[in-house]
Amino acid sequence: MSRQYLVDTHILLWVLNADSRLSDHHRDIFLAGENVIVSAISVAEIAIKKSLGKITLTGNIVDILRSNGVPILSVNELHAARLEYLPLHHRDPFDRLLIAQAQIEGLTLLTSDRQFSAYDVALV
Repeated sequence: MSRQYLVDTHILLWVLNADSRLSDHHRDIFLAGENVIVSAISVAEIAIKKSLGKITLTGNIVDILRSNGVPILSVNELHAARLEYLPLHHRDPFDRLLIAQAQIEGLTLLTSDRQFSAYDVALV
């Protein structure tokens, strides 16, 4: 069975904006596409940042993902409950939920956030 990747929000934004900070390795994984998933958490984070004027993105993130065939992982009660057991290595609630989802769903996080390595979660 091939590995499935949960895309961290910053990686998604770097892909969408062709940002030079995106590594070739992360870009290649994302563009391969068939094993890439975006969380509803990232959709929420992007929507909030966009509404506050912190990021620019042409179009609606859900429409962009759907039109590119990228599945969106919903948040459920198991993901939320997992937060109780995560140590506070990272205080960003969006990132903590992504870590919880990756743990519960057995996904590998596609991220460049070094703080994620403090958690028991697969990273690339």
